[in-house]
Amino acid sequence: MTYNCNKKIGKKIDCLESFIKSDIDAIELKRAIAVRMALSGNIYHEISNILGVSNFFIGYWKKQFKTKGIAGIKLGHKGSKWYLTARQNTEVIEWLKDKEYCKSNEMLLI
Repeated sequence: MTYNCNKKIGKKIDCLESFIKSDIDAIELKRAIAVRMALSGNIYHEISNILGVSNFFIGYWKKQFKTKGIAGIKLGHKGSKWYLTARQNTEVIEWLKDKEYCKSNEMLLI
C-alpha cells in the first residue's frame, strides 16, 4: 500500500493513522505511534513514558518521517537469501526427522 503524506500536519497525522491501522510489524507500529503523538503535540517525556522508548527514539523517527514519509519509518531489512535450494532444504528436514538424535559433529556437516 502506498501512502501520500503531503506537508500539512493534519494530512500527515491522517496518513500515519492509515498506516497504523494497516497490518504492520510491531516495531513499525511503535515508531508510527511515537511520531503521531509527537506531531499531535505530546511532549517527548510523556510519549517515552507511555511507549517505553527514549526521547532519541522519538526524535529520530519523527525526523525520518518528515524527510522520507512512511518509507522512513518502515523496516529496512528484507531478510537474507537461502543458501539451499528448496529441494536441498526438504532433504535436510527429512534427514533430521529420521534422526533420533544428532551428535554435534554431525550437525557441523549440515
